[in-house]
Formats: sequence, structure tokens, C-alpha cells
Amino acid sequence: MQDDSQQHDTRQSGTQSRETLQDDPASDLTLRLGHEELIIHRRYELASIINELVLGLLFTIGSVCFFWEEWMTLGIWLFVIGSLQLTLKPVIRLARRMHLKRMPESALDL
Repeated sequence: MQDDSQQHDTRQSGTQSRETLQDDPASDLTLRLGHEELIIHRRYELASIINELVLGLLFTIGSVCFFWEEWMTLGIWLFVIGSLQLTLKPVIRLARRMHLKRMPESALDL
């Protein structure tokens, strides 16, 4: 059986590693909702998946709009928005690979 100091050290290191993971932009995103937590794993991957789902919906709805002449303008706008989302895909991938991290102010005093 561990004594209180060993249990405290274990809990503290577990808390510290969890805080470190939450500070890392590529790690899980935790949202607190009252007494519950919503944990989003790999948030850039999730952003990419959501982008692709919305992109597919925009192009599908835009295509259907071309069946009726009065809906063609909406279809064109959906295609334009979808095209912009195609540009967003590599931006999300680039953001996942590169991060700007705030340095502590003491590190700036060189």
C-alpha cells in the first residue's frame, strides 16, 4: 500500500501530464459542460472531417439546385463556397503540422 506522499506524487504527475497534453495544440480538446467533459481527440483531424462532410453536402445540394432554373443561383453560390472549402483543406493540414506557441515572458529577455 502506498503512503500518502506517494499517492500525492502519482496524482500530481498524472495531473501535470494531463495539463501538458491540454496545452499542446495537437492534443485533445476538453470542453467542460457542468459536471461533464466533452473530449475531442485529434481536433485538426476532426476539423478536416467536418470540412469534408460540409463540402460534400454543399456540392450535392448545389448539384440538385441545377434541376430547377429558379434555384441555379443558389447552386452557383454553393459551388463557390464549396470551392473555398477545398482551399481550406490544405490550410487545416498545414495548421496541424505547424503551431505557434507562446513563449514565457522570461524567455524573451535574452
